[in-house]
Amino acid sequence: MRPTVRQVAELANVSVATVSYVLSGRDRPVAAKTRQRVLDAARQLGYTPNQAARSLRKRRTQRVCLVLSTFGGVPSDERLAMDLHEMADARGYSVVTLAVYSEARASAAVDMLRGGIADGALINVVGDHLAHDLLAGLAATGLPMVVLSNESGLAGCDLVRTPEAEASAEAVEHLLAQGRRRIAFMAHRHELYRDKPVGRLLGYTSALDRHGVDQRIVTSGADDRVAAYQTASELLRSPDRPDAIFAASDRAALSAIWAARDLGLSVPGDVSIVGSGNIDEGLISNPQLSTVGPLRHDYTDVVRMLFDRLQAEEPPPAREIVRSWTFVRRGSS
Repeated sequence: MRPTVRQVAELANVSVATVSYVLSGRDRPVAAKTRQRVLDAARQLGYTPNQAARSLRKRRTQRVCLVLSTFGGVPSDERLAMDLHEMADARGYSVVTLAVYSEARASAAVDMLRGGIADGALINVVGDHLAHDLLAGLAATGLPMVVLSNESGLAGCDLVRTPEAEASAEAVEHLLAQGRRRIAFMAHRHELYRDKPVGRLLGYTSALDRHGVDQRIVTSGADDRVAAYQTASELLRSPDRPDAIFAASDRAALSAIWAARDLGLSVPGDVSIVGSGNIDEGLISNPQLSTVGPLRHDYTDVVRMLFDRLQAEEPPPAREIVRSWTFVRRGSS
């Protein structure tokens, strides 16, 4: 027979309620020794919570949803997923992931969330597929949500912002101070189709404007390593090649370093290169990659916001936090 919570309580010499508090991950004051006795008893008996019964009883799925632009290749998304899984495990939740890489996928994701696929959602989608109206409508349903976005006008959910434009402008200011004047920006596709520049592209254009530099060299290529290598090679083969490349992703910047070296150009002598994201791989490139991004990748505070909403008796007021971004100068510039 499947062991019961009552048997765990008897073996640990505690109440059924205490076992429930410990195994559900709820924030209740339970002494460390008592908590350990409960965990040891559950392990000894081979007890695992009956998630199906719990979900029926609470009318909840005990699932959270992670909504991303793609399923792989973005180091910051991987860390976000890892932190969410670890906290979900500790609180008795499972995680389902949805990828939103088209308008059709965005509509399908919203329909699934409206249909109750999960009790809450952590959303980090770049580009315009998950439009403001879709997000606002989803938040209006009361679904607990944390959204990583610099968009304005979202109500009913928690927002996590990053000052990407400011940090990017700082990087371009650094390149200009070195005397670089033909600075290329390698963009993500979605950045090229906006009515006006935002984020990293806005930082690039605003810094050039402040210094009276009229020339703009804006290309695609930041979405994957191969495209970045090809784009950088084309730029650096041209007779009036840029003397600096600022890429909207570190992966693209690293490909640009390889393209420059394969063409016999020195970095940063012939061309300075700066990326975005501050991924660890930039520390082992030659030269080390200058970048804009967070000084550390830790999303514990972001994930905790979602579980605060899920476990609150009443929906808390909408909150907003700003995750610091900065320019990190290394050898490539």
